[in-house]
Amino acid sequence: MRKGLKSFDDFFIKLINSKIKNKYLDKFLYRVTDLGGALFITVFCISLIIFGSTYNKKVGIEAIIALGFTQIVVHSLKRLLSRERPYKIIEQLNTFGIDLSDYSFPSGHTTASFSLATTLALNMPKFSMLVYILATIIAISRIYLGVHYPTDVTAGLIIGIGGGLITHHYLLEYVDKVITFIGIN
Repeated sequence: MRKGLKSFDDFFIKLINSKIKNKYLDKFLYRVTDLGGALFITVFCISLIIFGSTYNKKVGIEAIIALGFTQIVVHSLKRLLSRERPYKIIEQLNTFGIDLSDYSFPSGHTTASFSLATTLALNMPKFSMLVYILATIIAISRIYLGVHYPTDVTAGLIIGIGGGLITHHYLLEYVDKVITFIGIN
């Protein structure tokens, strides 16, 4: 199993980081990756809560709860497994000058992107395709930039979607309590 995962990682990181590399993707993916970062996702969710309709406020709160839940899982796994980032291990990887101090597994950007995408898709189905395409581009950008292995991104995708689904289907009672507490109804 471990050998198979290593082969998977080796094949796809070389394909995505080296073989499809070009100057247009360099610029695009270097910028789009930030859409999965803590700052953008947090500002997006808070904007839904502050400026959205009553329904969108609820979606924003649900997204924040899903993100909080999934990021606890991500950071726990990063500390537990302590997997070094690929650019620190693989020579001749295109790194784009990025130097991160935390660990690689799982991808936090991918987790956040898919957690938010799942929350939005469940609550606003007409945007499903758009949000999942954007989350997928963010996930690919993490491999392209050499900061994550494909298995890091795959795990982030699973945790993000799973966290969004769990929050939506099992924690909405708590979302409603938060909404009542802050007086949105």
